[in-house]
Amino acid sequence: MSCNRIELPTSRRQFLCSAGAGFGAVALSAMTGERMFAAEAYNAAAAKIPHAVGRAKNVIFLFMEGGPSHLDLFDPKPLLNKLAGQSLPDSFERPVTAMGEVNSPLLESKRSWAQYGQSGLWISDWLPQHGQIADELCMIRSCVSDGINHSGGVCQMNTGSVFGGRPSLGAWVSYGLGSENRSLPDFVVIKDSSTMVVNGARSWGAGFMPASFQGALFDPGDEPIKNLNAPKNATSSRQQRKLEFLQKLNASHLASRRSNSDLEARIRSYELAYRMQAEAPDAIDIVTESDSTKQLYGMGEKHSEVFGRNCLLARRLVERGVRFVQLYHGAGSKWDSHSGMEVNHSKLCAAVDQPIVGLITDLKQRGLLDETLVIWGGEFGRTPMSEKGDGRDHNPTGFTMWMAGGGVKGGQVIGATDELGLFATEDRLHVHDLHATTLALLGLDHTKVVYMHKGRPERVDLNEGHVSRKIVGV
Repeated sequence: MSCNRIELPTSRRQFLCSAGAGFGAVALSAMTGERMFAAEAYNAAAAKIPHAVGRAKNVIFLFMEGGPSHLDLFDPKPLLNKLAGQSLPDSFERPVTAMGEVNSPLLESKRSWAQYGQSGLWISDWLPQHGQIADELCMIRSCVSDGINHSGGVCQMNTGSVFGGRPSLGAWVSYGLGSENRSLPDFVVIKDSSTMVVNGARSWGAGFMPASFQGALFDPGDEPIKNLNAPKNATSSRQQRKLEFLQKLNASHLASRRSNSDLEARIRSYELAYRMQAEAPDAIDIVTESDSTKQLYGMGEKHSEVFGRNCLLARRLVERGVRFVQLYHGAGSKWDSHSGMEVNHSKLCAAVDQPIVGLITDLKQRGLLDETLVIWGGEFGRTPMSEKGDGRDHNPTGFTMWMAGGGVKGGQVIGATDELGLFATEDRLHVHDLHATTLALLGLDHTKVVYMHKGRPERVDLNEGHVSRKIVGV
């Protein structure tokens, strides 16, 4: 009998038996393939080849937590001041707001506006230094989110969902592109204070991905990484032997726990920590920066010292190959302004104005802006209706974000809101579209950056996003 002979079933019972075994083999193959797929992504440290020639290699996300007012920063509405004190006209759709004060009087914007650069971009007097970089900014005035409150809004802007449990955008970028520097984390998060961001580590977590893709939180201040330097009496060889011994113990413990990605990530973090002792001290040491550079970032000024330092640190990290750096300003929803907006936003804008301009200017001077995508925004904007007389409520139905660098054409405005700045009316850009577009600028096809989770293919955009052709320029 030939070994290549195929036995055909001669009865229905025999057919069902062989078919059933076949289906079992399919399931086994899928389970094994998924595990192998996850393991490959889990252990991949080297940089990966993108799907296309991406103009950006790195991302710096400037996150203004709490919801900055687009109506008072980048999206002037003359009609708003004309109708100030009146109710929302009947011709306008009624939104769902966090506090439900839809019928409150419209609140005027007390800002003065000017056009800057060759593009004539409108910017308010709350960010006067931004006029210097107007021609670098791609202003997106039609952003849309589903998050009405801070928890859902911050969660969706970071992970694509108003509910926790999904990987953050930084984790997807790290997963899709891998690392350019094995001695530094792929994804770094820096806060402006000891106050925790809404939702905590979930905002930069890896969700259902292996834990190794989550962001590394740097502390604010002069020592962003605790215990970075080895003890004075510990030699390099002694540290190496200690690490090798720990790795043997950890590997033995992990052998029967392969499904525990947190444990594997902890083991890899020890390896990374050892490598960081050689390179990270130089990356975070801004003492070597010139006085003129520090001044460019607003350091030396009490109101802008902290965020200026963080922006300078972000530049030092991306030039050393860190893929994704997220800076939180106003950690703990400090940009929230249900009342006292004039005091709130005046203080916060002064803290970020010069540091952001310094970052864009410095990146451009160093030839890094073309390959570094800078994103600015919060979880939503603010309503044209007043709250408590001198504040504004949350507005996820139409708000402004901007991009610069990374191959994005500056000096342009994309999208629009209605005459009162309440709803996006042209070129709506949902958070899913923002995430898909970010990956596209990095050379990644968001439909191909897939992670198999429990047999289901998962994507950054929850299968709902589209790339904005106007932003990517194609």
